[in-house]
Amino acid sequence: MRVLLISLFVVIVDQFSKLFVKGFSIPFLNINIPGMSYGVRVPVIGDIFNITFVENPGIAFGIDFGADYKILISFFTLAASIGMLVYLYNIRNKSLMMRLSMAFIIGGAFGNLLDRMFYGLIYNYAPLMHGRVVDFFDLNFFNFYLFNKTFGSYIFNVADIAVTAGVILLLFAYKKAEAEELEPAEETLFNNCLAENKD
Repeated sequence: MRVLLISLFVVIVDQFSKLFVKGFSIPFLNINIPGMSYGVRVPVIGDIFNITFVENPGIAFGIDFGADYKILISFFTLAASIGMLVYLYNIRNKSLMMRLSMAFIIGGAFGNLLDRMFYGLIYNYAPLMHGRVVDFFDLNFFNFYLFNKTFGSYIFNVADIAVTAGVILLLFAYKKAEAEELEPAEETLFNNCLAENKD
């Protein structure tokens, strides 16, 4: 279960990056980080990649189902995160790639869950479980319009990257596991064919 250190690392990097973008203050330590103004865009690579502070009331990559589903999304994320921890425990003897993939997904899920659960209270704008997720990586490429909506523009955070990387890694892990399961079966079939030909 040492892979949970990866999850912890993802949560720490995710939360620190969000706090620096949003801003925070610890008066008794004389720390005051003003953060960015909402909606301000800082170019990094031309128009393709920017740092833009926005807050997402929905789920990953700015997908919003509306305020009525806010608490449901928070509870679902909490339940899914706990479920993934249980699953990670159950696969503790499986391949490192599979365990790493789950560690990335768990870290990303908990990173965004902290925003939803506590940011409303910390920043005094919403009750528990009604916070908004801080997003700031702004990627724009091949923008196109469809049904009065713009596609090709995505604003996300470290947690979203971790979840995406974890899912991709998990697909590779399953593909590799399937290949390893097929190899002994194919070898057995080949040996049986050789034995039959000798007879």
